[in-house]
Amino acid sequence: MELSVFIATSLDGFIAREDGALDWLHGDPGTGPPPDFGYQSFINSVDALVMGRATYDVVRGFDAWPYGSRPVIVLSSHPVPIPAEVSGTVEHMAGSPAEIVARLERRGWTHLYVDGGKTIQRFLAARLIGRLIINRLPVLLGRGIPLFGPLPGDIRLEHVRTQAYPGGMVQTEYRTAVLRSPA
Repeated sequence: MELSVFIATSLDGFIAREDGALDWLHGDPGTGPPPDFGYQSFINSVDALVMGRATYDVVRGFDAWPYGSRPVIVLSSHPVPIPAEVSGTVEHMAGSPAEIVARLERRGWTHLYVDGGKTIQRFLAARLIGRLIINRLPVLLGRGIPLFGPLPGDIRLEHVRTQAYPGGMVQTEYRTAVLRSPA
């Protein structure tokens, strides 16, 4: 099973403000909708999303549910309230990254989108993420929720491509060596 990350960070490596706010992602107000940067093609390639509870709580605060009918697995060791309007696509799951991947693989899924700071960190530490697409925006936040955290050892990355976009956003894709198979 392939596990991928598609995420935006500030130039100083934060994925959100300390309170989870993402207001800095869209630049100056009044400039129109942000470009796609390949997101739609990416999301169309995944079977499901796996995200942590904090990310789910932020997304639930959006004006509209952004994932349509695509399955979303919310990871938490505590119960997760799932509103009726998304109850057909959102489910709660607990366990180690390897256990989660093994369960989802048994469903026949082949490509998962892993999202959320702590969740990405846990899946990287378990050596399960094979592809990272990082969109670095030209903004310094100074503090916030970091994309990366402590790891049990080095994770070597293979550079796949880098593309600069008007406005200063730089998208870089890496491949990793997935060292362990799910349980």
